[in-house]
Amino acid sequence: MPEYDAGTVQQLTTACPRNCYSTCTLRVEVEEGRLRRILPHAGNRATPEGACLKGLSYVERVVAPDRILHPLRRAADGRFQRVSWDAALDEIASRLRRLRDEHGAQALLYYFGSGTKGLLNGVGAEFWRLYGGYTTTYGDLCWPAGLEATRLTLGANKHSAPWDLARARLIVVWGKNPAETNIHQMPFIEEAQRAGARLVVIDPRRTESAERADLLVQPRPGSDAALALAIAHVLFRDARVDRDFLQRHVLGWERFAESLHDCTPEWAEKISEVPARYVERLAALFAAGAPVTICAGYGMQRYTNSGQTMRAIIALLVLTGNIGKPGAGWVFANLQSAIFDRVPDPIAFYPPAEPDGVARVSIATARLGRDMLETRNPPLKMIWVERGNPVTQNPETNTVLEAFRALDFRVVVEQFLTDTAREADLVLPAKTMFEQSDVIGAYWHPYIQLKQKVLEPPGEVKPESEVYRLLAERLALPHDAVARAIPGSSDAEIDAWLGERLAPWPELSLQRLREGPVLAPGHQEVAFSDQVFATPSGKIELWSEEAQRRWHAAPLPVWFEPEESLRAQAANARRSALHFLTPNTKDRIHSQFNNLEMIRAHSKRPVLHMSPVDAAPRGIRHADRVRLLNARGSLVAEAHLDFGLRAGCVSMTNGWWISEGGTVNVLSLGRETDMGHGAAFHDNVVDVEKLT
Repeated sequence: MPEYDAGTVQQLTTACPRNCYSTCTLRVEVEEGRLRRILPHAGNRATPEGACLKGLSYVERVVAPDRILHPLRRAADGRFQRVSWDAALDEIASRLRRLRDEHGAQALLYYFGSGTKGLLNGVGAEFWRLYGGYTTTYGDLCWPAGLEATRLTLGANKHSAPWDLARARLIVVWGKNPAETNIHQMPFIEEAQRAGARLVVIDPRRTESAERADLLVQPRPGSDAALALAIAHVLFRDARVDRDFLQRHVLGWERFAESLHDCTPEWAEKISEVPARYVERLAALFAAGAPVTICAGYGMQRYTNSGQTMRAIIALLVLTGNIGKPGAGWVFANLQSAIFDRVPDPIAFYPPAEPDGVARVSIATARLGRDMLETRNPPLKMIWVERGNPVTQNPETNTVLEAFRALDFRVVVEQFLTDTAREADLVLPAKTMFEQSDVIGAYWHPYIQLKQKVLEPPGEVKPESEVYRLLAERLALPHDAVARAIPGSSDAEIDAWLGERLAPWPELSLQRLREGPVLAPGHQEVAFSDQVFATPSGKIELWSEEAQRRWHAAPLPVWFEPEESLRAQAANARRSALHFLTPNTKDRIHSQFNNLEMIRAHSKRPVLHMSPVDAAPRGIRHADRVRLLNARGSLVAEAHLDFGLRAGCVSMTNGWWISEGGTVNVLSLGRETDMGHGAAFHDNVVDVEKLT
């Protein structure tokens, strides 16, 4: 870390490690050890215009008055009291020794989220391996169904460089709102539009992105696969498929064509409630719009039918030959920068078939609360949480709370008193992104970056790697093994540790990364331009025997009704039910940032968006207080009438804390997607009633 002269202002390069598409490269101004400004860095072609509002709020975040700067211990009255590091670490070590002796190491659940990216995140798992084992989670809350659908179909999760989108002539934004959640994608969309491209948005909500579109299509939630299959039906019916591409590169396209016989626009209209004429129009756009890019969102693949949904949507690009060409392709996840991962594709989310030498046990992220309560041999007794807020963000909040409270001891590493931290017995203060160097990849652009240390940690904050080192000493873990797995606390030791991991790629030296981002070695600017597909057949697989074998799914893309939907509930005569959408917002990354004054200035309270069509029969007017409820829980919010929202749906952004009154997952159920072990918490139906 650089030395600072009194009164000087220095600009340093770093990168935002949040779980966000953009992973922005930043220039930061530091004066006398204080962060002053966040500035753009033109070296990243994907994010040259700089940070979003959340990124700019880092200036406040690092010095926020509610930031945790010292270890906190829960007292008998439930309030937190400051304790010394020695006291906190001694208690943790004592409990870990007793836990291992009395119950076995697997009685500890190591839960880590994706709040930040970086190579150093891996030291936690290494510590718990050396401890003797642990229980962890498999699956993911975010995107596994789409990852698995992509891997099964195309063989790898990669897409073209973000700037390639400007060469598209038809852009279909399907279940995504980049104007809020991928803002750096919008300049490339607008560049394409200026060159004559058409933009189609498919979404139950009329979003900010939809305001830029030539066409907005609003399907019933969970019905997207039916819409895609009907478009495919029309493409075959009208002989608008690329037969040469299909014959050379695609497995199972003939059987797929046969399976679409009854998937007419009229059939899709009955399921999706999208008029048949719109299905015809979409098919015509796909047929004539080459090059075509589909930018798909994550929310759409959080249903119990979403793996097959994503396969059906990818098929539209395959049928029209829009794979491996400039301006064309499937934009969902770009793991080309995941060069450090042992397994860079979604198979990493699967539960281990056999113990990996450290008696590791896995439970489902999607069913976290219930699986915690039901784990036996041994039962869970202790939890360690870092980089996550599972009480708020995992499905079935009330069950997660029950499971947390059933444990003997809880440790949470955090910057603020989140809902999860409030459940802890010990809270350890976490570093911010500016207080330790690390190397990070991305999942939208293809750059490797150095998240450079630019500030010293305030108060008594210690980076997690240092905490693990101190615990290892107290537990008398093998010194040599600890030294290899976990770096020392000094900046030089961190740099040496990172340098060792960069060594296989000379172009990725720390010195080079300090100057700015570097394209990942082997990066393909146009994904699949070599027409190499790492599937069992070596071709794009519309027919996937692996889907059938691994997931017990139909080998061809199909549609089926989600387990919980308005139609699935019809048998229960719940005619008052509405589909509950819980999208992301530009103001937060899930449950992060909303405690900052800069963000709260325009994100004050939970709001429920509701169509006037649904509000009127319930006697609900704009700004009325309403209750959302189902068998799993309830919450109260202020209703906002939204003429752009599809009737039959209500919408509230996710990430509100319990203390803010809007934790949407009190209403969700913990269950998995049809493939990939994702969380299907968007299968979610609620009733809404006016409060008097």
